[in-house]
Amino acid sequence: MMRVLTAVAVAVAMVVGMSPAVESARAQGFPTRPVTMVVPLGPGGSTDVIARVVAEGMRAALGQPVIVENTTGAGGTVGVGRVARAAPDGYTIGIGHSGTNVVNGAIYPLSYDLMADFEPIGLISTQPFLIVARKSMAADTLADLVAWIKANAGKVSEGTSGVGTPSHISGVLLQNTLGVTWTMVPYRGAGQSMQDLIAGNLDIQLDTPATSLPHIRSGLIKVYAVTAKERLAVAPDIPTTDEAGLPGFYYTFWHGLWAPKGTPKEVVAKLSGALRTALADPATKQKLVELSQVIFPADQQTPEALRAYQKAEIDKWWPIVKAAGIKVE
Repeated sequence: MMRVLTAVAVAVAMVVGMSPAVESARAQGFPTRPVTMVVPLGPGGSTDVIARVVAEGMRAALGQPVIVENTTGAGGTVGVGRVARAAPDGYTIGIGHSGTNVVNGAIYPLSYDLMADFEPIGLISTQPFLIVARKSMAADTLADLVAWIKANAGKVSEGTSGVGTPSHISGVLLQNTLGVTWTMVPYRGAGQSMQDLIAGNLDIQLDTPATSLPHIRSGLIKVYAVTAKERLAVAPDIPTTDEAGLPGFYYTFWHGLWAPKGTPKEVVAKLSGALRTALADPATKQKLVELSQVIFPADQQTPEALRAYQKAEIDKWWPIVKAAGIKVE
């Protein structure tokens, strides 16, 4: 009789779901297996590189591996959608940025809500872009490059990580600043577009230091300026846009971590704590600094801070993107 009652109890539990007490107990034991971090863009770009640095830092804090998986397509919407549909147990999380988790909502017909369908884990870092060009570009200064672009209006090509990604949005802002339009060529990630720039199949690119600096140092591409008010600590020889002749042209973008909606608060708290521990680790911090990342202060690495920051970014960028007429082609 006892075995029958036990079987019935198990069956009922499977039908009605775990009780809050049981779910809480399971959450407190989290994680008992590896966690998957979804990167919504291709390998080789800054999002991928940052993800791998952060994943390694979180591994020690969680006591389990954090496995990075690239799920690409449609400017990051495929990968973000994978996270939205994942089981809300903390074992699938996603890294995203101001393109995938802000701007895409103004461009793509998403099957998920960027604010309502995710549990924020925390902000990671922010970074500027570098204005770069193919090695064979005749222009040696930013002023020369601007003159070349204006003289070749309609013939210029720029690689991006996809429609609505930061590289695309910054390119649109540059077009608006110069009063010239050119061809934007979308890729699945910065790594792929960079390879075509190196091959000479593209003319220019706005890309992250993490992606660009190794190729700049190898002499494979040209660099003209950093889109920030201050020079990069890891590349102090690169002038700012103010110094190079394009005053006031600034662009930076940020990264954060999210879990699926409904992930238990205790699990989100553990993931957020692991992120903060990783970002405070000297080795992890150094790796991010070498990638020209500016790590958010500890009090901005919380789920609450990410939610507020993301909402403010949506309020800021959606009107700009819609006014610019940026659409999926």
